[in-house]
Amino acid sequence: MTWLALVLALMLEQFRPIGRRNLFYGGYSGLAETVDRNFNAGEYQHGVVGWFIAVMTPTAAVMIVWGLLYLVHWSLAWLFGLAVLYITMGFRQFSGAFTGVAEALKEEDLDTARALVGKWTRDSASEMSANELARVAIEQGLIDAYRHVFGPMFWFVLLGPGGAVAYRATTILQLKWGARDRRLGEKFGQFADRAAYVVDWLPIRVTAISFAIVGDFEDAAHCWRQQAERWSSAAYGILLAAGAGAIGVRLGMPVHQGHTVRFRPELGVGEDADANTLASAVGLVWRSLLFWLALILVVTLAGHWGRLTGF
Repeated sequence: MTWLALVLALMLEQFRPIGRRNLFYGGYSGLAETVDRNFNAGEYQHGVVGWFIAVMTPTAAVMIVWGLLYLVHWSLAWLFGLAVLYITMGFRQFSGAFTGVAEALKEEDLDTARALVGKWTRDSASEMSANELARVAIEQGLIDAYRHVFGPMFWFVLLGPGGAVAYRATTILQLKWGARDRRLGEKFGQFADRAAYVVDWLPIRVTAISFAIVGDFEDAAHCWRQQAERWSSAAYGILLAAGAGAIGVRLGMPVHQGHTVRFRPELGVGEDADANTLASAVGLVWRSLLFWLALILVVTLAGHWGRLTGF
């Protein structure tokens, strides 16, 4: 039933996507801001308390509702889990931007591509070349695919609806508190950063392995071993290095941004990024997703067969 919930959630999200600024995201953002206002006194321990309140409150609420529905009938609990998965995933939240950048680059419309990349990454892209735009778009696309698809899927399969909610809450707090306090040099958001690192440790490696399996395994493994640790975020370095190696493209490297050159390490091997390699990145994500679904289905069927046969 978990496999069916995953497939239906993905199908629902394709036909009726939930926007990034949806009611549920807005409600949780309001909770995060309330906790921030009331508990942020600038100390690390305050961030620990705030994180547990902001993550465990919605997680516990979802698990309680899920458990009560299960007592009534398993089908109600399953439908509730499907709804939670649909809300916490978001393939279409980034795929539209990815497609728009690819089309603009194919038409050599750099102004549109720059505007789309800038809006997507929430950073300046007005000085980037076509190659730089393609690189940044692929990097952001692979990261968003992990955040919005593979991460929630992993924790949903492992821990049910509560796992997906806890994962989504953790990633939001990392972006809201961790990134802010990292930039300002403050302590409140440090625990949110560390918690996200722990939560991401296993699923990000599983995602990188799936990139290698459905792509060029040898190059993906080589780039993972040799290049990942150079990236500013070790976790995303693994994801991007494996992804770049799997599709044979060079990511990272310097980009023109903010009237200067922002130096970044090189990731991947092979071609320079362009509109065609954006399509390759989309293909990598889809093949990895199908691989996950196939693997989950096999494990599910094997479990059912074992129960039926007594093994």
